[in-house]
Amino acid sequence: MTDFRTLIPLLGHGDAPESLRHVHQVPSRDAVTGPWPEWVAPSLREAYERRSVERPWLHQVEAAHHAWNGSNVILATGTASGKSLAYLMPSLSRILAGEAAGGVSGAAGGAATVLYLAPTKAPAADQLTSLRELRLPGLRAETYDGDTDPQERRWIRDHANFLLTNPDMLHYGILGNHAQWSRFFRDLSFVIIDEAHSYKGVFGSHIANLMRRLNRICRRFGSAPVFIGASATSAEPELSFGKLIGQPATAVTTDFSPHGEVTVALWEPPLTDFADENGAPRRRSVVAETSDLLANLVSSHVRTIAFIKSRRGAEAISSLTQSHLTEVDPGLGQRVAAYRSGYLPEERRELETRLRNGELLGIASTSALELGIDIAGLDAVLVSGWPGTRASFFQQIGRAGRAGQDALSVLVASDDPLDTYLVNHPDAIFDRSVEATVFDPSNPYVLGPHLCAAAEELPLRPEEIEDFGPTAAFLLERLVEQGYLRRRPSGWFWAHPQSAAGMVNLRADGGGPVNIVDTETGALLGTMDSPQTHFQAHNGAIYTHQGQTFVVDELNETDHCVFVTRAKPNFYTQARDITKIDVIDVHREDVWGPVHAHWGEVVVTTQVVSFQRKALISNEILSEEPLELAPRDLHTKAVWFTIPETSLAAAGISIDEVPGALHAAEHAMIGLLPLVASSDRWDIGGVSTALHVDTEAPTIFVYDGHPGGAGFVERGYERAFEWITATRDAVAACECESGCPSCVQSPKCGNKNNPLSKSGAIALLGALLKNYPQHPPRF
Repeated sequence: MTDFRTLIPLLGHGDAPESLRHVHQVPSRDAVTGPWPEWVAPSLREAYERRSVERPWLHQVEAAHHAWNGSNVILATGTASGKSLAYLMPSLSRILAGEAAGGVSGAAGGAATVLYLAPTKAPAADQLTSLRELRLPGLRAETYDGDTDPQERRWIRDHANFLLTNPDMLHYGILGNHAQWSRFFRDLSFVIIDEAHSYKGVFGSHIANLMRRLNRICRRFGSAPVFIGASATSAEPELSFGKLIGQPATAVTTDFSPHGEVTVALWEPPLTDFADENGAPRRRSVVAETSDLLANLVSSHVRTIAFIKSRRGAEAISSLTQSHLTEVDPGLGQRVAAYRSGYLPEERRELETRLRNGELLGIASTSALELGIDIAGLDAVLVSGWPGTRASFFQQIGRAGRAGQDALSVLVASDDPLDTYLVNHPDAIFDRSVEATVFDPSNPYVLGPHLCAAAEELPLRPEEIEDFGPTAAFLLERLVEQGYLRRRPSGWFWAHPQSAAGMVNLRADGGGPVNIVDTETGALLGTMDSPQTHFQAHNGAIYTHQGQTFVVDELNETDHCVFVTRAKPNFYTQARDITKIDVIDVHREDVWGPVHAHWGEVVVTTQVVSFQRKALISNEILSEEPLELAPRDLHTKAVWFTIPETSLAAAGISIDEVPGALHAAEHAMIGLLPLVASSDRWDIGGVSTALHVDTEAPTIFVYDGHPGGAGFVERGYERAFEWITATRDAVAACECESGCPSCVQSPKCGNKNNPLSKSGAIALLGALLKNYPQHPPRF
């Protein structure tokens, strides 16, 4: 068996690469099995025994027993821990028992149906393949999504007993047409929610309300399905899953599956000879560094996946790696590809097939594949930039080392305060529990449209309102005033000519998807969410698709189209914006001596005003051009801190240094918030000012980047001591002299990272902590 510690030199040059900050060994783990439950259908047990599954693992048995006995259950264990068998034992056994009894719909002990929900199409397609390989008589499993042939849909409605779909299809195609699905809902025994950890933030808030609507429809047809969740490890999974489904749930969290030893390397790209416009040194970009590492591993035939958060990053890593490998061996360059959301279905299927059969040795992917197909046989994982949460990090590195084999994983730090902090503080990764899943079903911007959709599906009765949370009653009054709903003694009725389903946008905010069109050929290349267009699809922006680079000719917001032309630039583009913020309401306030901490409602007005062209390898700014785009308002939640000038002066911050100290501290706090909340840096924003009109004091704002808020900054408010302490420590520990992207500079700053004062930020953050009323850290 390969000792993957010996592969570390392949990452760089020499036995101890300079960029290697830490090596952590995750020890191997032996399996603990349990007996097959006596209620498992004999044909199901035989099917798994044919696949060499002699006995299930103990956590599979425990979760399956809970579900079979009627309890909602969430199985929160590591990647490759066999969660599918845990939910298939009770669900398939119930289906097979019903078929054996004659399959009489609605009869006690008769026909049973199962609904399987996954956040994307890929895992549903993967699960369908596995179900069909079981060859179980009486099992009629089918996928039902946007790719399903319209001719097959009626047969699926009338005959399928195991339906695999996604939240979008449940919302648009099933709940609103529940009368056509009466047979399926009447017999619904189990609802399986796969990848439950992905339902966080605004997306999680939408899915929570979708589940409440599903429960209403089930009650209408006389069923009460058991919910089974499959999740990566998370804090308090029974609470978060219970909030997601609107019912109590039991958690199974001890993982009894085998796992090989994982060598985890923390890697920080080196400083370059380049400096930014403020004179700060630049590190080598995470894209360039990951491309080198991926090329080194693939050239040694180490099967590797590189995860990165952005679509553009996945395309760039794939393209650069192909270029490196082609110089060594032209055949190797063809064995690397990119995978991301926004691809057409046929492109996704082809890539998944090539990855499964081993044709691809390396792949650069967004989380579309983290949540996607079951990948076997990978040797190494590169995590290009901290993925936002420990749960996501361990989910990604768990993609290698399957079937008990050893593996290598590398976290490659991006030029970001949190990344720098983590690679130099490994205990913050390996010695702390994973984060809780954060979402807020009561967000009025999310809940209001779902109440309309629910009323269109079935009139809302007064006794059902409490299921939708404390803000539902107020929202119903507003929706009546706006003419969407009509109040009658028996409840609320949909009264608007348009379909309520169109008011709900599960995955994005405002405007829906935008089509990316090749100007020369008219071909549809992919799609992009509307809120991203001002930043990523403005005129002159660079767009990349499967290694091919395009320049944006026109952003047509009226027709929801972006027109692009092929190009081969040696740069990428980055939008710049200006932001102002207004306080609407204060929900919570804490007084820390002279410092005041607040959490409440704000309106953030953002306007993209220009874009920069930056060199691919060095990140050097090559040019900047103005843009004329309309401002956009965001009604959201924020946390803000006010600190009087007297306290700043007492901390040694001069009057002329105050703006730079506030600005630098704001950037660093945005960067470190994901340490305490299950957010991504790009989920949040910030504003700082030496004198804000609403607070009448020097103020730092950090806000959720989603309408109505996503719950992230509220978590920051609740864990402020830990958050601010880590921020101060990260800035103080950075090796730069006056501030750099690894500590106080921000890649999305609309003011070109000016003014900034690193020393002022350290003093300001120290002053906040000095006044904090409770000093015991809540780590």
